[in-house]
This record gives sequence, structure tokens and C-alpha cells, in this order.
Amino acid sequence: MKAMNVGLLGIGTVGGGTFAVLKRNAEEITRRAGRPIQVSVVADRNLEHARQVTGGSCRVVDDAFAVVADPEVDIVVELIGGYTVARELVLKAIENGKHVVTANKALLAKYGNEIFAAAQKKGVMVAFEAAVAGGIPIIKALREGLTANRIEWIAGIINGTTNFILSEMRSKGLPFAEVLKEAQRLGYAEADPTFDVEGVDAAHKLSIMSAIAFGTPMSFDKAYVEGITKLEAADIKYAEQLGYRIKLLGITKRTPEGVELRVHPTLIPTKRLIANVEGAMNAVLVKADAVGATMYYGKGAGAEPTASAVIADLVDVTRMHTADPEHRVPHLAFQPEAMVDLPILPLAEVVSSYYLRLRVEDKPGVLADITRILADQQISIDAMIQREPEEGEEQADIIFLTHETRERNVAAAIEKIESHPAVKGKLTRLRLEGLL
Repeated sequence: MKAMNVGLLGIGTVGGGTFAVLKRNAEEITRRAGRPIQVSVVADRNLEHARQVTGGSCRVVDDAFAVVADPEVDIVVELIGGYTVARELVLKAIENGKHVVTANKALLAKYGNEIFAAAQKKGVMVAFEAAVAGGIPIIKALREGLTANRIEWIAGIINGTTNFILSEMRSKGLPFAEVLKEAQRLGYAEADPTFDVEGVDAAHKLSIMSAIAFGTPMSFDKAYVEGITKLEAADIKYAEQLGYRIKLLGITKRTPEGVELRVHPTLIPTKRLIANVEGAMNAVLVKADAVGATMYYGKGAGAEPTASAVIADLVDVTRMHTADPEHRVPHLAFQPEAMVDLPILPLAEVVSSYYLRLRVEDKPGVLADITRILADQQISIDAMIQREPEEGEEQADIIFLTHETRERNVAAAIEKIESHPAVKGKLTRLRLEGLL
């Protein structure tokens, strides 16, 4: 059986891992795929590094566009990242009739609708298991394993960097800035960690999962995104005392009004399995009508975990290479003509529970005033902690946990509370999800 020739664009961490695993497990992979899968050409700007990694076993070039035009290449694996050049390369590969495997979540979140439409028209596949949760086969689960189900919601820890930072803040009581430096030293965080710590990376991944879960177009530009940079160690400590852990969650829900699509720090009950995911690990919790709740856990990044997902896609593409396009699994699980453009709810319309922390003057009547403001906005209190002032201080922390309410009610209440003369500074608001 003729081998499938792969053109590898980028041989950095994931590209090197993909090359190594393909070589090491060649026999197993061939037995599963039905024919050999081999890297025939690698494109990388650093030719010396590429030659070192490949050991002379394939051609090495510095022009990625030559690879996507190469008639010998059957599948293009895009691992260079970024929006611009990657988009041009992927669209050119599709135009040239080549299948594409990519780990580029940012590219798909931003241009996925265009890329999938082009692939559908040309009759080629675009596979992207590695784009969301590294080695965890969450795309396969959503697209195929849960096909029988109406998916209700997804909640995921889908950024290992932020989960490591939050785990360290909780276990060591350290402030965000200090833990971030440690994460950078260990290689968990980039020199510029903005995409990770501001929640953008998680929002890219969530947009992909939401589209597959509900059969909607990519809607990254409509997602609500909030990172962990302003999170204080005090709130992590108070959450723990109340029986909760704080995680940066990507949450998407289907409601009668539309789809929620949001990334933000979230309180989760400690007894939930996902609340106990620590360090740089990822986990995705999916609630569906027939199967109930299922959780997918593992390494969300790294050379070989991500390579595992890339190669699984290569095997899938190889198996389906000769099949008629209509017999293949649709890119976003639903048949292209059956996709629906559901509205993405603005944050004001989202329903959640809330954690509210405020600092107040320690004098009679203040608590009664604040609870009245909450009641006026139809916000019901679930639990409360009132901290006694430290010796010599005249201010105290009050923490409220609310029952479910709309975000706009909470925003209105916060505005009134912050204007109260006894309230000092800004109120801290975090969202809380029971994940039942």
C-alpha cells in the first residue's frame, strides 16, 4: 500500500514531537491506518535545527509555500501558529487538494468558518484534535462519541498555564505576579503570557468546542473573555473557606434565549472532580441529555501529548482519504447545510451565581443596607461571611454568595453598593457554577 506523504510546516516543540512519535511508533501506526504515514518534507526557517531533528530522513526546506504546492504531499500538517501566514498556507493547501491537520486554535477560532467552507467545496479534510486540549481527545468525543446526545453545556479548564498559576496561588498563598514569574521560569508561561493569563487562549478553544457542541458557526469575536490577572490571593482563601475552588473556566451553554460563550475565573464546589484538577493539567466536563456528565482529563500541552492528537488526526485522514466526502465526519459534527446561527448571549443576559466581596466600615446598619440593595435587584443570598476587623482597624470584609440571577441584576446592585458611603473601594465580583 502506498504511503501517505506528510508535509510538516514547523518543527518546533510539537513538530519535533510529531516527527519523533511517528518514527518511534511507525509499525503500530501503520497497522492502525492500513498504510504507512511518513514525513516526506519539513519546512522550517531554522534549516540547521530541522536537519538535526530529522537526521537526514526527509527533505528540509525553508519555504512553507513550496510544501503546500508539492504534488507528492498528501497531507499538510500546520504547526507554525499565528493568524496570517498560517491562514494563507492552509487555504493554499486546500486549494491544491491537500488534506490539512492543524494544532492552531487561534487560526480556527478566527478563520475556521472560511477554512471549513473552502475544504467542503474542495472535498478535503481539515482535522484539528490537537487545537483544543493537547493530547485529550475531546474533539473526537464531541464530534463522534456523543453524537446521540443533545449537548447542554461544556465547562473546561483548557489552559494549563493559568491552572498552574491558580493551583500555586491556592497551595502557597502567593500573589499572582510572583507565581507568574515561577511559571515563566519553569516554562509553563511564555515571556509574553498575555494570551494565557487574559483568557484569550481559552476563548479560542472554547469557541471551537461550542461550535461542535451546538452546530453553530465559530463565534470567537462574540465571546466574553476575562483573565486571572486581577485575582487576589484573599479571594482564593475565602473561596476555600466556603467550600469552593477558583478555576479559569471556559463555559458554553445552550439556553432557550441563545448560547452562552464565556471565559472567566469561576468558583466551583470543592467536591466536584474538575475542581481538583491541579497544576498544568486540562479537563473538560460535558453535560449531555442521554449520557449525563462526562469528563476528559489529561495533558493539554507538551511535545508528545500534542503529537498524540496530531497523529490521531493523520490516521483518521489516511483511513478516510479514499472515501467519498459525504461519508466523512463533518468538520463541526453537523452536516454543513444543517448548521444553525444561534445568537450568542451578551454577558448581561447570562444567568449565574455570584461571589461578592466588599470592604465596609464596621458600624451598625451597613449590612442591612447592602442586603436591601441586593433584595431590590431580586438577588437572593445563599451564604455570607462577615470578617471581624483586625485589631486597630475600623473596616471589615463581607463576602456574599448569591443564588442564580442575571448578570445585569448583579451589575446594577454593585453600582448601588459601591456608591454607599460605608463601602470602601471597588467590590470584587466572581461567578460561581455548581456544574450539576
